[in-house]
Amino acid sequence: MKRERSARIIATLGPSSSSRECIRALVGAGADVFRLNFSHGKHADHAESVQLIRAVEHEVGRPIGVLMDLQGPKLRVGRFAAGAVVLAQGARFRLDLEPTAGDAERANLPHPEIFAALKVGTELLLDDGKLRLRVDAFGADFAETTVLVGGVLSDRKGVNVPGAVLPISPLTAKDLADLDFGLTLGVDWVALSFVQRAEDVREARAIIGDRAWIMAKLEKPAAIDQLEPIVALADGVMVARGDLGVEMPPQQVPVLQRRIVRAARAAGKPVVVATQMLESMVSAPVPTRAEASDVATAIYDGADAVMLSAESASGQYPVEAVDIMHRIIGEVEQDPAWRAGLEASHSPAGANTPDAICSALRGVAELLEPAATVAYTSSGFSALRASRERPVTPILALTLQMTTARRLTLAWGVHPVPFEEVHDLDAMVEHAAAAAQAHGFAQAGDAVIVIAGLPFGRSGSTNLLHVARIPA
Repeated sequence: MKRERSARIIATLGPSSSSRECIRALVGAGADVFRLNFSHGKHADHAESVQLIRAVEHEVGRPIGVLMDLQGPKLRVGRFAAGAVVLAQGARFRLDLEPTAGDAERANLPHPEIFAALKVGTELLLDDGKLRLRVDAFGADFAETTVLVGGVLSDRKGVNVPGAVLPISPLTAKDLADLDFGLTLGVDWVALSFVQRAEDVREARAIIGDRAWIMAKLEKPAAIDQLEPIVALADGVMVARGDLGVEMPPQQVPVLQRRIVRAARAAGKPVVVATQMLESMVSAPVPTRAEASDVATAIYDGADAVMLSAESASGQYPVEAVDIMHRIIGEVEQDPAWRAGLEASHSPAGANTPDAICSALRGVAELLEPAATVAYTSSGFSALRASRERPVTPILALTLQMTTARRLTLAWGVHPVPFEEVHDLDAMVEHAAAAAQAHGFAQAGDAVIVIAGLPFGRSGSTNLLHVARIPA
């Protein structure tokens, strides 16, 4: 089950992939992390999925990550007396808190926080941006609008407010209940939806603590305005292109994707590119050429992972989707231009000891061409700082904590390996060489780089770089 590629694959589980046999096949095809979408499914379904993932993990003998994706607030209009209405361009349309069924002139919008954030001229997007309204007047419980782009509007369609920061928590009552349940299952990552500001990540951290790592989903224009503070507080970020593409002009999404990837790489935080990567494979056994290029672009940019959603959750070809994604990544990573691009987009290391050690690691690896880098890590910090440098060697992350090993399954180039504790430098070097050989990354006579923090077990203390030669 050794991975020959550096970028990772997240596969969403669902009706098409919920059996143990399919999960095992997805891992064999290249899945490194499984996403549980808490917008769908019951708690019992997700509990069974985690149980099956852990059974497969034991079978294949390598850590597998589990990411729970919270639904977040869903802003929707109410119901219509006729089930649907047609809004004509230029027509007047009222939104209010009145709970009665709507018609072609007004509709219920049961979200006072939206009215609180409005300004004259604010645009409202309905039904994933298919309809567009302009706010002409508003109050605490209503908004008078003009229809800019008309169409059919039916019951419970979504509402987006791209030009405003809404006074709303990213964690609904449902999310809090789901989060409590997911943490009891031992999920490794929590994907936080509806992030608008750094305080949203801080709010989630107060609840989650160190029980899981937090991935901020960047899907709101307001979040882009606070990109660096959000990246600094989160453990990882996701480019959620579906929702981002609703609230931003489509031509801006590729530019924002690259900006987000670079910001996360500079901070040394794992970054995932998601949504509609191989969308046609929901119903077709092969992707379009454009989709293959889309996956490749994320890999050329240096993303840690790419994600499948409906393709693996409800599509007809879940295993094939993972397999083709695996092959696209492998092809890109054999292209010399890929390595050249990583070097060109590399950010300078910070002025601190861990970054200095890992920057030196990058240079030593290029000069000596060792078989592998072995990072001893308790919290995952050393492995992530090494991953930030995008070295030419694979990174074996040796950790005492299975929770750390599972979290690191999402990090670029990192191969997490649980191990037993060592107490001195000689034992550490000997164990590193043995692990590199045992996992197929090195053989007798090869050099390996060892990085660690002394004294052992102190998080964030990376201060040692050692080059060792495996005895012939």
